[in-house]
Amino acid sequence: MSAAGRGGRRWARVSRCTTFSASHRLYSKHLDDDENLKLFGKCSNPNGHGHNYKVVVTVHGEIDPVTGMVMNLTDLKKYMEEAIMKPLDHKNLDLDVPYFADVVSTTENVAVCIWENLQKVIPVGVLYKVKVYETDNNIVVYKGE
Repeated sequence: MSAAGRGGRRWARVSRCTTFSASHRLYSKHLDDDENLKLFGKCSNPNGHGHNYKVVVTVHGEIDPVTGMVMNLTDLKKYMEEAIMKPLDHKNLDLDVPYFADVVSTTENVAVCIWENLQKVIPVGVLYKVKVYETDNNIVVYKGE
């Protein structure tokens, strides 16, 4: 639908990236050690392993006719600091982050954790998606579904 069809309003999506480092172990409490090793392989190492995660947060909304912005990027940076960097950066996800006490710390669940953290601090209805790069080849997109 054209902007004219929406009463002249213009909508956009805006994204911001950040990176954080964290360690974890892929391990399900519902499986024994052999089953975990078979399912998760070397990622189930009892001593864990780490990643430099890249996160792209996308918000969406109407472009404010006065400011020209969907959201002030300074505000988005603050929300990301609160929801991503403070709770996750340089942490052992399994030991230091309460969310993962009973949840396997897969990248899918890291994306959900970040989404839920952002929902607590960002204006309602603005968050569009969270994209988490565990590696250059392993990427998860979560839209709150």
